[in-house]
Amino acid sequence: MQVAPSTYYAAKSRPPSARSVSDAELTEVIRSEHAANYDVYGARKMWKHLHRLGRPVARCTVERLMRAADLHGVVRGRAKRTTIPGKDGCRAGDLVNRAFTATAPNQLWVADFTYVRTWAGFTYVAFIVDVFSRKIVGWKADTSMRADLVTDTLDMAVWSRGRAGVTDLSGLIHHTDAGSQYVSLALTERLAALGMRASIGTVGDAYDNALAESTIGLYKTELIRRKGPWRTLDDVEIATLEWVDWFNNTRLHTELGDIPPTEHEANHYRQNPTVTTAETREPSLH
Repeated sequence: MQVAPSTYYAAKSRPPSARSVSDAELTEVIRSEHAANYDVYGARKMWKHLHRLGRPVARCTVERLMRAADLHGVVRGRAKRTTIPGKDGCRAGDLVNRAFTATAPNQLWVADFTYVRTWAGFTYVAFIVDVFSRKIVGWKADTSMRADLVTDTLDMAVWSRGRAGVTDLSGLIHHTDAGSQYVSLALTERLAALGMRASIGTVGDAYDNALAESTIGLYKTELIRRKGPWRTLDDVEIATLEWVDWFNNTRLHTELGDIPPTEHEANHYRQNPTVTTAETREPSLH
């Protein structure tokens, strides 16, 4: 097709349109926020996130710009189970029966651990999650799967809640799978001393501890598989600390109405100021 020289040079000298300028600016914001959130947000969560930042942009615009910039949400892979059932056969019953619901913080915690390959060998990372808010209240990384991996994680969870003003955790259900660490005498005695109720899922049931495994799945997908290779335990510990802080205080959680766990708890305490002595804004978990 023939184009007149005057038309060509007019097009070359024409300034960018308002839309192209706006798109370029917003694309840079999206790139920056995508990277700041571990590169895990898809278009829907990025749209929600931008609104929380005071940028009321249309969802279709976010989808278009992310597609053009080749930015995608993370896709979770299949989880690998690390449970080694306790041989003793004497363990607590299942008080949860797959009903992972709670009406307030500190009613039901779920716990599990996973492994991370490092150049120095395997590292094991344990977590405790509050079912009400999906908040990670305790965690620990170690090079062994001894019982103190899970008892130390419990002590951290108790400390973090105590730091927020919750000193009485009696009656709380601590639910796990039937791994040997979770049926150990050390953990059983520690739970009893705290007045907590132990709950152990059914052996061979793939959904006996689904919520804890889901959180670990996010941890492996959003951090471990994307940021490796991992060299030592120290590298894993530092990265896990940063990810837990982001997960609790920044990451938008679909099950909570696209707000972070800490904000969900703060909203609960604000609406129910007499149900607990906890502060409305718990300190970041380190």
